[in-house]
Amino acid sequence: MDNVLLSVKNLCVEYNAERGKVHAVTDVSFDIHKGEFFGLAGESGCGKSTTAFAIMRLLKGSATIAGGEIVFNGKNVLQFGAEELRLFRWDQTSMVLQSAMNNLNPVATIGSQLVDAIMAHRDVPKNRAVERAIELLKLVNISETRLKSYPHELSGGMRQRVVIAMALALKPDLIIFDEPTTALDVVVQYNIIRKITALKNEMGFSILFITHDLPLMLEMCDRIGIMYAGRLMEVAPVEILKTGGAHPYSDGLLHAFPSLLGEKVRLTGIPGSVPDLITPPQGCLFYDRCSRRDDRCRQALPAFERLGDRHFCACFNARREGEA
Repeated sequence: MDNVLLSVKNLCVEYNAERGKVHAVTDVSFDIHKGEFFGLAGESGCGKSTTAFAIMRLLKGSATIAGGEIVFNGKNVLQFGAEELRLFRWDQTSMVLQSAMNNLNPVATIGSQLVDAIMAHRDVPKNRAVERAIELLKLVNISETRLKSYPHELSGGMRQRVVIAMALALKPDLIIFDEPTTALDVVVQYNIIRKITALKNEMGFSILFITHDLPLMLEMCDRIGIMYAGRLMEVAPVEILKTGGAHPYSDGLLHAFPSLLGEKVRLTGIPGSVPDLITPPQGCLFYDRCSRRDDRCRQALPAFERLGDRHFCACFNARREGEA
């Protein structure tokens, strides 16, 4: 489609471990369209953040991209040289990580950090960079008097909003949010999410939003990808997921969280544990935990197939629309 901004195709990421290679991400494919709010959900350790760091080419340690393509605005990110990569990471994309305190320099003022980021990537005089820093703080409802504040003088929610302002500094086309509300109380979480959504609607950028909080995603995203053990199990519009996932893992996640609306229901966990990603099983990775499994699931890996408009699933026994 002409409005595809980011296309991840058959992405594979591996880590070296003492027992062998950890297949952290395997054959992951999805598109994010211009102006779209796309979410990646799943249990901790399923490969969500690894996928995000691979997109930004910020993998650390022994992690390597073992296969696939990452295409942004028609260009393969994996073929970028140093200068193209620098422009990609700031001008075209940016990333907001889990803890704002880890993203801010504790011995530099908020203003100096914003100004330095702007001047490092734009040929502008300092006074114009300061003006832009003030504009950015106003976008996230922070007074310009906070330019002289240090990170420890701000609340957790304000620090996270500063990081969001920094991510917006060069007007990127895509912002990746990796668990941006972790460790914040519920009211602050709500305000941060509301601000992110308002800024997206105002400025038109796309979002890749990563969290294990599926109910939160259902209120924000246009489409959601469900990851399990390094693979995509399902990608679906939120309207479909709100009625129940096609994949049994998606359905299990939906029933593992309380609903803020409607009648109270007993929560049910997903039995079992994630398979070994060094020696993964031959068939479906969810086989041991699945309530719909049959012999095919143990012997072969289901293909990631289209079920409907913008709806894909990797399951031999996927629930079709309209089925109970």
